Amino acid sequence: MRLPRILSLILLTAAISACGQNQSTSTANPNLVGGTTDERELNDPDRSTIWDLFDRGSAEQTTNVNRYLWAASLDVLSFLPVQEVDPFTGVIITGYGRPPGGGRSYRATVHISDPALAARSLSLALQSSGGAPVSASTTRAVEDAILSRARQLRIEDNKF
Repeated sequence: MRLPRILSLILLTAAISACGQNQSTSTANPNLVGGTTDERELNDPDRSTIWDLFDRGSAEQTTNVNRYLWAASLDVLSFLPVQEVDPFTGVIITGYGRPPGGGRSYRATVHISDPALAARSLSLALQSSGGAPVSASTTRAVEDAILSRARQLRIEDNKF
């Protein structure tokens, strides 16, 4: 029991001592202007450290969302109850609902990842309530309906 404890203390001591600076060796080069290499590295504004991972300022990430795709998604999927929306990341999550004239219940997750009004900006995932897989043609038809409605909204907005 004592041997693992002693080994872990030795490893911990070695790890902590490796983090310190070695003051006995000099890296100063008298031919360099502006001080030693270490001083220039510490003053470099582009320098990154392990503590940059914990910086709260860079933790927030927002995505520009196309407003026409956003409105069209909510419009086309209006028969589904909305559970969660996040307009900053472009995610819409709905609950289960039956489409008009349909027999099977579906739920949808929409992700709008780009400010462009293009098919690559829209990701749609459908899930049926019975656990049966949703056909690719059904998913494609809903995507096409959302894209068509988004184009209609854009045309109405610009009054073409």
